[in-house]
Amino acid sequence: MLKAVIFDMDGLMIDSERVTFDGYVIECNKLGHTMTKEFYKTLLGKPIAGIYDQFHKEFGEDFPIEEVILKVHAYMADLFETKGVPVKPGLIELLKYLKENNYKTIVATSSNRHRVDVILENAKIASYFDDSICGDEVSKGKPNPEVFLKSCEKLGVNPDEALVLEDSEAGILAAHSAEIRVICIPDMKYPEKEYAEMTHDIVKSLNDVLTLIKDQQL
Repeated sequence: MLKAVIFDMDGLMIDSERVTFDGYVIECNKLGHTMTKEFYKTLLGKPIAGIYDQFHKEFGEDFPIEEVILKVHAYMADLFETKGVPVKPGLIELLKYLKENNYKTIVATSSNRHRVDVILENAKIASYFDDSICGDEVSKGKPNPEVFLKSCEKLGVNPDEALVLEDSEAGILAAHSAEIRVICIPDMKYPEKEYAEMTHDIVKSLNDVLTLIKDQQL
């Protein structure tokens, strides 16, 4: 029986991946490097250490990734402050339904605590969640299952009573390894076959997730 829903943040609730990509393009260009969409897709869902490794392999060990990430986050924060935080279609309707029907909810993301708290507040969705767990609060990030297993612990539910909503392959693998059902709502990248087979379902939007829950198909 479904009792809890675990939400990823970037690319799943917040339409942030395209903005992030644009920020990396700008900052990499300043340093004489070209950020391609194909390379960016390899970063999706990875913990910060994994992102560092990818950049150093691609652009060299002297690439100032920490400085670049800070500048990209500043670029995003400025856009979110001036234009608002872009939430994915169906998110508010899904969160309202879960709240009204006493499902437990938690955000489980690779992003750090400060960034998560600011984005959830600015998007006006913080009140819908019972809790959150961030990348700087686990010892191993996705695709390790730790973040999702700790989410279940925080909510007081068993893995078979939870559902993970993810957009990335790393997130799918983490949920699968935790033995938690996972629905993928692809953002910039549709999952490869091996990851697609790990999902309970792959749908187009969060509206479809709401329909599945309402129809008790989970």
